[in-house]
Amino acid sequence: MGVTAAIGVAVPVSPGCGGFGFVMIPREIGFHYRELNMAGAGDSATGKWLIGVDLGGTNIVVGVLPVSGGDVLALRTLPTEAYRGAKFVVDRIVSMIEDSIAEVLGMHGGTRADFAGVGIGSPGPLDRATGTVINTPNLGWRNFPLRDLISNAIGLPATLDNDANCATFGEWWLGAGRNVDTLVGLTLGTGIGGGIVLNGEIFHGVSDAAGEIGHMTIDSTGRKCKCGNYGCLEAYASGPAIAARAVEGIEAGAESMLSDMVGGRLSEITAATVYEAVVLGDLYANEVMRETAKFLGAGVANIINVLNPAMVVIAGGVTRAGDHLFVPLRAEVRRRAFRSAEEACQIVPAQLPGKAGVIGAAAVFKKEVLGHSLR
Repeated sequence: MGVTAAIGVAVPVSPGCGGFGFVMIPREIGFHYRELNMAGAGDSATGKWLIGVDLGGTNIVVGVLPVSGGDVLALRTLPTEAYRGAKFVVDRIVSMIEDSIAEVLGMHGGTRADFAGVGIGSPGPLDRATGTVINTPNLGWRNFPLRDLISNAIGLPATLDNDANCATFGEWWLGAGRNVDTLVGLTLGTGIGGGIVLNGEIFHGVSDAAGEIGHMTIDSTGRKCKCGNYGCLEAYASGPAIAARAVEGIEAGAESMLSDMVGGRLSEITAATVYEAVVLGDLYANEVMRETAKFLGAGVANIINVLNPAMVVIAGGVTRAGDHLFVPLRAEVRRRAFRSAEEACQIVPAQLPGKAGVIGAAAVFKKEVLGHSLR
């Protein structure tokens, strides 16, 4: 199938961990991705290993796992450092992939032909058909052919999907959701990412934009979100939002150990600081966490009422608060969601912290390119 790249195709000069240069073939010329990069997919279908890449605005995570599923091997994490430019980021991903391949071959023997290909998870929005990152503010990319730059550099076929979709798919395949068919995932970090798995399939929507749960409106006249809208869930329950609400309360006169924990430098309070204070018994921090649970509960109740999933999986550092988060969260969901839908849905923490995105990206490749069932 011929696919024209959004802005061109990279022809690697020196693939591998030494970095690469590339010449951009104009959009008008285009190229046949499957002819160039997927021709070996049939031979690779007997490969032993899958490579997963989880690209985020802060970190890149790469790992290898068996085609049949299992433990992630050769896992490595490096900062993204997007400010150094797109070429630097792609070079870094390629280098990490090559290092992971070398590590696995060193441990288990074999050849490069044992690697079926690479699944890539990236912030979006994306055009999965062309493997293009349409626009991602955290990386500063527009119409960037990420999939093909990586695929051409390492000489293996590749897939591209949204990073939150991949994290949710990873939890469905090998994590918290491995015994259910339908689940929704929320990842609480710098923003709030979301993914939807319906009957074992990632639901992408008609334009690859499904699952933007963080931009669900929970207060139409509320806080302004970075997306420009007002009252988004992300503006209340993301990591920076939790910290901002905590600081606002302290500045308004709330008594809390949070100020002492950062030496009076309130700008240094993070969601992790709030969590630590909760564990230490700080009443105000606990109030902030309960508020966070209520906001999340409103969002989760909306999800349950619309989709009626068997499970909602919540990932991110805030889940370390344990019952301080989940008890009031579940109570808020019970208050807001239809009873039959709420009773049928488990609300649980993720089981694959730091690995779900890698596992899910590899699972996307396994399903889309190898055509293998995941269960």
